[in-house]
Amino acid sequence: MTKFILGLILGLLILPAVVWGYFRFGHPPVAVADRPFPFEKDIVREPLHARIDREMPASAPITATPENLLAGAEVYREQCASCHGLPQRNSPFAAHMYPRAPQLWVWHRVGVIGVNDDPVGETYWKIDNGIRLTGMPSFSKVLNQTQMWQVAVLLKNAGTTLPDGVVKLLNQPLVFNPPGENQ
Repeated sequence: MTKFILGLILGLLILPAVVWGYFRFGHPPVAVADRPFPFEKDIVREPLHARIDREMPASAPITATPENLLAGAEVYREQCASCHGLPQRNSPFAAHMYPRAPQLWVWHRVGVIGVNDDPVGETYWKIDNGIRLTGMPSFSKVLNQTQMWQVAVLLKNAGTTLPDGVVKLLNQPLVFNPPGENQ
């Protein structure tokens, strides 16, 4: 019995040391090109959705007026399009991110473009808080609440007929300045 208890204690001491060594010497998948851990997406997805469901606002404090949609399109082009794309133009960065940034102007199934089937409060929550380990930053220190709501309302209406000014703005190509060039 003593050998069993001693073996159990030794095993309990060795296991944390092996785990520490695994992490300390850089063996976990940390590069975008690395294969993910088994069940990695599932481990993150459940608590994320539970928190969003608990904290997201029930409704938007603004409506989908042409002015709000245009303002949302301006912010979207400036802050979001480089990762999430534009109509008929996927982002050049998205495929090289892990996890890939969803293209928010792509039809996923009949009637669903981007995240327009999500509650507007859920989209707002994601813009406001960001999502850890995905590359999605929090915009709470970059945009004001009205701007974040304007983007959320724009994306909620992505599958509808948008005002001409919004369509024109979203269809303009993005210009990326190479690193080191002044803007």
